[in-house]
Amino acid sequence: MTRPRKDVKFQHAARSAPNGRARRLSQSISELSENDGQPASPTKNGAPPVAPPEQPPASDYDKKKANFITRTIWSLVMIMGFFWVLGAGHMYIIIIVTAVQVISFKEVIAIANVPSKARSLRFTKSLNWYFLGTAMYFLYGESIIYYFKHILLVDRILLPLATHHRFISFMLYIIGFIFFVFSLQKGHYKFQFTQFAWTHMALFLIVGQAHFVINNIFEGFIWLILPVSMVITNDIFAYLCGITFGRTPLIQISPKKTWEGFLGAWFFTILWGIGLTHFLAQYKYFICPVNDLGANIYTGLECRPNPVFIARNYSLPMIPAGLPISRTLNIMPVQFHVFILATFASLVAPFGGFFASGLKRTFKIKDFGDSIPGHGGMTDRMDCQFIMGSIAFFYYSSFIAVYHTTVGGVIESAVTGLTPEEQMEVVKILAKNLVNQDIISPKILEYLSAQLHRR
Repeated sequence: MTRPRKDVKFQHAARSAPNGRARRLSQSISELSENDGQPASPTKNGAPPVAPPEQPPASDYDKKKANFITRTIWSLVMIMGFFWVLGAGHMYIIIIVTAVQVISFKEVIAIANVPSKARSLRFTKSLNWYFLGTAMYFLYGESIIYYFKHILLVDRILLPLATHHRFISFMLYIIGFIFFVFSLQKGHYKFQFTQFAWTHMALFLIVGQAHFVINNIFEGFIWLILPVSMVITNDIFAYLCGITFGRTPLIQISPKKTWEGFLGAWFFTILWGIGLTHFLAQYKYFICPVNDLGANIYTGLECRPNPVFIARNYSLPMIPAGLPISRTLNIMPVQFHVFILATFASLVAPFGGFFASGLKRTFKIKDFGDSIPGHGGMTDRMDCQFIMGSIAFFYYSSFIAVYHTTVGGVIESAVTGLTPEEQMEVVKILAKNLVNQDIISPKILEYLSAQLHRR
């Protein structure tokens, strides 16, 4: 075999060893062959590797199909989870609403947090979460005190927190306000005040409206289920009717919305509301205000039903006499309210979505986040729900709620408006009334009288 000439160098041995001598050919090849996945590494027979064929990019149809499957799966998961939590009790639903509220607030605030990081502003994120906690403390406290004052006002530890709740909440806010002023940095004043306003807008639109949803839960599950399901039904049928009959654009900010889709969704939302209300009104678990946070679908709730859930006979004057048609209609008054709520769900609630669409267009983002696979962010799904929850609360408070004396109201008046001696006198009178009805023993009345004379 012919030997190579001494002055010929192989390209693999171009690098010099630490001692200055050229590396051997075998060493260079082994080093280059360590990573077979590298395109430049030779194969065993010295031939260059064959690159794997490139996968063709997914078509728009494939992307939409995959997104539709993911969206459907997660929709079913959320629906089944909602029904499970609904049966578990009011406390679990409140926890879910609180989690939705916090996630939505985080998504909205995150839009404005990016510029603050670029400016290296301190405490901006911490202040956002502090104001969220303060707002939640105030609003949740207001609800708990209103619905459970008969428990809070007779507890030695909780009584000061209940009676001074608003002052405590105000002082917590003032502390955050002062801390914000101290955090102002020269050259960033305009930006920081914009952030301050952005945070308060998020608190108003998300936390404030979620507070009314919580109140709807306390007033009865039906006032949560009905608005939520109406918005979902309206959204589904607006899409179906829009792609089937849609021709006339509804609003410029959402060019896919049509008048045909709007009217069709309104009609089917009314039908859904009437049918759902007829079903839910048969069970006190859904129509009774909450008086026990430990109740669930198995234990149930007991209450005197609101008169709107008791069917009445209504005359139909437009039907002439002599026709084989009944001139009376037996229906629950709540069904008339369902018509109004369905109109709100079709006409007003979508503007929450329009507002969110305008906000996303302003910041040039597709979704608020990716909290729910296939759906985008939590805010993308709750933009209409929050405003509909607020509408349902104010409508219920104005036209449906029955205001009467409650145990909590009597106790509040007695604790805050009477002296201890007057409270003892009230207890004695109530005890005497119970003795006369043979409900309690006369010895209890004698003991109370003795205690009153000692004071």
